[in-house]
Amino acid sequence: MMRLSEAAVATQAQMIGADIEFCCVGTDSRAIKKGQLFVALKGENFDGNHYAAQSLEAGASAVLVSSGSNDSPALLVKDTRLALGKLAAHWRAKFDMPVVAITGSNGKTTVKEMLANILKVATHNEAGVLATQGNLNNDIGLPLTMLELRNQHQYAVLEMGMNHSGELSYLTHLAKPNIALVNNAGSAHIGELGSLEAIAKAKGEIFEGLALGGTAVINADDAYADLWKRLSSHYKQITFGIHADADVKATYQLLPTGCVIDLNASAGSVEFTLPAPGLHNVYNALAAASAALALNVSLSDIADGLSGFSGAKGRLQAKQGFGGAKLIDDTYNANPMSMKAAIDVLKGVNGKRVFVMGDMAELGFDAPNMHADIGQYAKDTGVENFFALGTLTQSAVSAFGENAAHFESVDDLADALKKIMSPEVTVLVKGSRSMRMERVVNAIELTQKNNGGIH
Repeated sequence: MMRLSEAAVATQAQMIGADIEFCCVGTDSRAIKKGQLFVALKGENFDGNHYAAQSLEAGASAVLVSSGSNDSPALLVKDTRLALGKLAAHWRAKFDMPVVAITGSNGKTTVKEMLANILKVATHNEAGVLATQGNLNNDIGLPLTMLELRNQHQYAVLEMGMNHSGELSYLTHLAKPNIALVNNAGSAHIGELGSLEAIAKAKGEIFEGLALGGTAVINADDAYADLWKRLSSHYKQITFGIHADADVKATYQLLPTGCVIDLNASAGSVEFTLPAPGLHNVYNALAAASAALALNVSLSDIADGLSGFSGAKGRLQAKQGFGGAKLIDDTYNANPMSMKAAIDVLKGVNGKRVFVMGDMAELGFDAPNMHADIGQYAKDTGVENFFALGTLTQSAVSAFGENAAHFESVDDLADALKKIMSPEVTVLVKGSRSMRMERVVNAIELTQKNNGGIH
């Protein structure tokens, strides 16, 4: 609970009406909780100020607005988005539990989920770990997550995303993490930032907000590891890797459905099976383990947390496909690095392999060549069939050549897939979030509806 007067000081707002208490904070006028502070955000196509009165009628205790307030309890500011961040920073300062911030071009959501699972095992308390829900990792989602902090929490694991320089600097200064982790730098958002080096520097901004005595966790195998080490030189550092000399290392065996990992650190070694396939998930596990070691979690709890990891929705999820085929749902998002990682997973599967690709977004002027590179990579890896949806994927289809096909609609693509799906076939579906490739998965997944009504 917080009084409106306290929030007014934190956000440098003009307080209007009674000095009431509010229990929580939200930005969706369609999902108001009784006693909530409604934050009226503005965007290109919407203005939350128009819904302030409606939110009060629905049960909100007060509103945070930039215009149009009457005598009802309210905070009036110039910019509600910035005020939300100020309020979250004020609230975070009330708590002293360890906070971990995670970023990277690939795997940050998976690392977040892995670390949260480790910490739940270590604390024997599901409710003791606050973790970012989904990918609420921007300048709206992060403050809303921070405002969920309560005394019951022993740890907070916060995902931070970015698509332009300066964004992570802002987020990390709000959160003041005790541990900041950079998983990798890839070509996601290269259309906005222009170069891989610019992306790596932007990722390194996460270290700027580290709390006094904090720890930087760095992928020693990444090409920009030395840059991140320089940017975090005033803090303790823990490195992880497979090829480079690192504090936390691993040997591994890749399996069709997971990985056997032998993890080595100064605290000792431990072997476990990670139920998530692909070399990229070995790195994700190393990242999560390194952050956990920085929190003094035991190796046995780390192994238990990772071996019990159930995966994240839309990230290499195994499903039953039409016609008895195996279906791998990797539709959450995509960029060149994660596309190749998915193809590598498909490479390790027996039988006929079909890769279904949707467009990759935010790649800038070189996007056609980057898509062509994925088509060539899939062909060189030995994928038997390559199906594609979207505009940019046409160059990938051309690069793959024979046994590749481009489709204009989800229905046409799904119909073509169903014709070749059988028990010896594995289909992996992947594309950027904007492509909504889960529509393809839904169309070819074995269900009661498309299997003639199983009871």
